[in-house]
Amino acid sequence: MLASFVVGASYPEAGGGSSPGHGTLIEHGVVRSGSRPVAAAEVTLLQAGDRPGAGARPLARTRTDAHGRFSLSYPARHNPDAVLYLTADAGPAGHGQPRATHRVRPVRLVAMLGTGRRTGKVVLNERTTVAAGFAMAQFTRGGEVAGRSPGLKNAAAVSHNLADITNGAAAGMLATAPNGSRTSTLRAFNTLADILTGCTAGQTCGTLFDLAGHPGAPAPRETFQAVADIARLPGHHAGELFALADGRSAYRPRLTTAPDAWTLALRYVGNGQELDGPGNVAFDAEGTAWIGNNYVFNADPRQSVCGSRILSRLTPTGRDVPGAPYRGGGLYGVGFGTTIDPDGHVWAANFGFQGTGCPLDAGRLYRSVSEFTADGRPLSPPQGWRQGDIVQPQGIVSDRAGNIWVANCGGRSVTRIPDGNPRRARNIAPAGDSLIKPFGVTVDTRGRAWATGNGSDSVMLLSPQGAPLRSITGGGIKRPMGIAADSLGNVWVANGGAVVAPCEGTTPAMVAEAIKDIVTRHVDASVTMVRPDGTTPARPFVNDGLFLPWGIAVDGNDTVWVANFGGHRLANLCGVRHSACPPGLHTGDPISPADTGYTSDGLERNTAVQIDPSGNVWLANNWRDVPLQTNPGGHEMVVFIGLAAPVRTPLLGPPRHL
Repeated sequence: MLASFVVGASYPEAGGGSSPGHGTLIEHGVVRSGSRPVAAAEVTLLQAGDRPGAGARPLARTRTDAHGRFSLSYPARHNPDAVLYLTADAGPAGHGQPRATHRVRPVRLVAMLGTGRRTGKVVLNERTTVAAGFAMAQFTRGGEVAGRSPGLKNAAAVSHNLADITNGAAAGMLATAPNGSRTSTLRAFNTLADILTGCTAGQTCGTLFDLAGHPGAPAPRETFQAVADIARLPGHHAGELFALADGRSAYRPRLTTAPDAWTLALRYVGNGQELDGPGNVAFDAEGTAWIGNNYVFNADPRQSVCGSRILSRLTPTGRDVPGAPYRGGGLYGVGFGTTIDPDGHVWAANFGFQGTGCPLDAGRLYRSVSEFTADGRPLSPPQGWRQGDIVQPQGIVSDRAGNIWVANCGGRSVTRIPDGNPRRARNIAPAGDSLIKPFGVTVDTRGRAWATGNGSDSVMLLSPQGAPLRSITGGGIKRPMGIAADSLGNVWVANGGAVVAPCEGTTPAMVAEAIKDIVTRHVDASVTMVRPDGTTPARPFVNDGLFLPWGIAVDGNDTVWVANFGGHRLANLCGVRHSACPPGLHTGDPISPADTGYTSDGLERNTAVQIDPSGNVWLANNWRDVPLQTNPGGHEMVVFIGLAAPVRTPLLGPPRHL
């Protein structure tokens, strides 16, 4: 039986070592392959580079003894945000000899220490390496770690949600509910660690590197980079990689069949009694996640609930920020609308969601937006900001100038709040039936706003000052829901197909009835790209990763991510920048497996998808698979680790690479 080892973390997290005084720190631990010590491995303590392309800086180096143990000393750092990590390089079977064909030893085991100081033993093994490789996938090139904060330091902390270097077991976050035995992520994680043991034993390194390598790119030369490459393109050679675990039983429990892709998705629940129907998520400058909820938390779906009056805020590792969740400011039944402006103020759109049987009159509560300071203090009054004829608001975004745009799903209009000043709010209602059930809203590179019309099969383009410019139809736009801008001026539309927005006379119960019998991809489920001039390709983009598309986001490489209200899957499409896609793919082609998308049994019915500064992809488990209308809400955010190109936050219109 091969054991496992990792570094524990929270937010903010610790890394470093005990101090003997005089500005010198000591780090000590052990290197193992499973339960077997790795002798004569070269152990290096490194400080990660502080920007892309900056080399990691070695701080100390030593070798393990016959029992795999090591101890090294290094000078105390002056930068508290510097990210430290340990590598252990060895030849096959841990003999400490490089292969003749490699200048780099093929076995590299890694443990992320993170920032700050910590005490206690550190263990490096296959589990810690998988944890580090996935969490740092977007910051690892050529086997070295480098990147900007907060993404880099947050990613180091997230690695400790997967593995715990103090005891060699899977981390508590991964090993226990709502993860653990409730999803397949723990089994996938252990299977990946088993795959590495074949290389550690000197048997499968060449095959592993060939399979992990990306098309058109050099193959990785050591195990840590191989894991990072797998994490960034997890659907590539998934079955062949699974075969490398045959006959290996170091880590349990593990998968019994090959996955469609090697993704690791964690469920986050904050304090465990707050998320109920999370609708959307917005990230602040430090990467903490602000989340509006549809319903008051109740674990029993048969108990009738009213609209949520809290705003959740999670650390990058999924715990509550101290003091959160927040209350007041008129919050009630927030839906798809949560955003952050350039001043760090958080805005939530009060749609008025509530379960059947709630005695409150939602019609008196769904006419406002709420505003909070960056530390969670409400700025809006107890009834919320009500200027601008807000009615059943759904999508809400801030542009870079601080103007707030609100899609009034029940009002056939958009409300613009100039400079975030509610007293100047103005309602914009395009003529005729050109904007029915506006749902999603985004801002492009020119500061123009685009709003989807779920009931009019259209997208409305507005000038930066709010003047309606044109209504876009065609190109496959059908029941559009979410919309997102890329950095090249295009916007991307998620066509729900069969999803009717629950406003203007349509109730959530009607939505549930309309989708209950849809068990395969609906004919109109698709994504449409709208060019800056308002034109579209003749046909929308379609693949079986799209199943009742709802939320949509664009990452730092301009690839497109789609959350689905059905099918338990996440889709990733090639954007306009073909250089960011695997060779041979063109705009709209699926990067995720075309037949399935990136599936996860941790997903339920998802509305939002957003990318954080570490490249993690967050989805909202908004409804349960079988949504009893007394309380249909799901209770988790689901986070795919290290899967996308990081985005600078807060997101103010088009994405910017971190």
